[in-house]
Amino acid sequence: MEIVAWCIMTNHVHLIFRSIRGKKPETILGDFKRFTSKKIVKAIQDTPKESRREFLLEQFEKAGDNSSNVRNYQFWRHDNKPIELWSTKVILEKINYIHQNPVEAGIVYHPEEYRYSSAVDYAG
Repeated sequence: MEIVAWCIMTNHVHLIFRSIRGKKPETILGDFKRFTSKKIVKAIQDTPKESRREFLLEQFEKAGDNSSNVRNYQFWRHDNKPIELWSTKVILEKINYIHQNPVEAGIVYHPEEYRYSSAVDYAG
């Protein structure tokens, strides 16, 4: 998977990626979610100074208990809204849209100021 653009907001994540080596996008996304969820949960478990540690782990565990295909902690939701980007024009529109999310939310004045985004990679 080649990640083209990304932005992490407080309640959602945008990710634009390109499939390489002929893998199906849903397989790539599943691999990405499995890998990142394990790393994030482990980081929370291994950081005793994290003030929300117990709360977060409890919420992930509760979500895992309600899921038929999760053993311990569920970090990602199962639903997502993947769309295929079919032209350079549409890809650029979507990249601009996700980079504008923190600006629209009033977090920053300029997309490249937002730390949890690839916008800085696209700035001048």
